Amino acid sequence: MYSEILTTLDLAKNEAVLYETLLRLGESSAGTLSTKSHVNRRNVYDSLNRLIEKGLVFEIRTGRDIAYQAVDPNKLLEKVDEKRVAVEKILPELQALYQGETHHEDVYVYRGLEGWKNYMRAILRVREDVYTIGGSGAWSDSRLANFLSSFLAQAKKNNIKFHLLYDHAIKEQKSKITSLMGDDYRFLPKKYSSMAAVDVFGDHVVIVTVSKLNTIDDISLTVIVNRTIADGFRVWFKALWELSEK
Repeated sequence: MYSEILTTLDLAKNEAVLYETLLRLGESSAGTLSTKSHVNRRNVYDSLNRLIEKGLVFEIRTGRDIAYQAVDPNKLLEKVDEKRVAVEKILPELQALYQGETHHEDVYVYRGLEGWKNYMRAILRVREDVYTIGGSGAWSDSRLANFLSSFLAQAKKNNIKFHLLYDHAIKEQKSKITSLMGDDYRFLPKKYSSMAAVDVFGDHVVIVTVSKLNTIDDISLTVIVNRTIADGFRVWFKALWELSEK
């Protein structure tokens, strides 16, 4: 049940299955673990040895018998914290490398949920106001809830404001997105509804292609990094703002 999540913590599939099985069974022999986990006995020993090396399992020896016991699951959080500390140590150097790179003009594409998060991180990095034309409400996707909460807190801290021209469908649907992203918004006229949207911040122009399902999984984001183009879109935003409904 939990093995898929455990594999994200650098555990091989068999290791994750055996660790979860040990948590459920308590102290167990290799034979019992093989039977209950459906992992081949030969593979059980290799996986248990790796779990012991990772500090997640320990042996219990009674005479010739050997049993195995899982350690407290809090050990998993310790391993996550260790990785975070390791990354934080080198993060200044990594940031210096990134910021030293020339990004005055560039074009690239993001897709799906993780791509959307990368786009949100770019907003925080650029630290300039965001202008949206034809917003479709994808920000309200439930899978973004925790990430969005943190994002909006950081945006407020950095005085990033959102100026939003929503697609008219948002008004018709009474979407909750209008309560999430601030009150500086209007709605484009209904006859200008579209399956695309544009976000502009700093020297970035993000063209968002929305599917009929309007889910982040089906969204494609084409990012153009060019100050002149971004300035042009901000001028067009102002013109559309005057034509739009409050």
